[in-house]
Amino acid sequence: MMDMTRILDAICNAIEGSDKTRYRISKDTGISQTQLSRLMSGERGLSIDTLERLADYLGWEITIRPKQRRRRGR
Repeated sequence: MMDMTRILDAICNAIEGSDKTRYRISKDTGISQTQLSRLMSGERGLSIDTLERLADYLGWEITIRPKQRRRRGR
């Protein structure tokens, strides 16, 4: 299970690895360049709605699921 820091790191890596500029991502998603810059610098996170919009734009899917319990003694 990924914690929020790992999710945000993965999104930052996807932004860096994309062929899109932050300006283009901002224009295409409606997410301000300031928000993207703060995300990339580690200064701020994103709201869930913004995170989902950005992940969708980058071709990622964010999934939340219950933890699997470990069985004892087997």
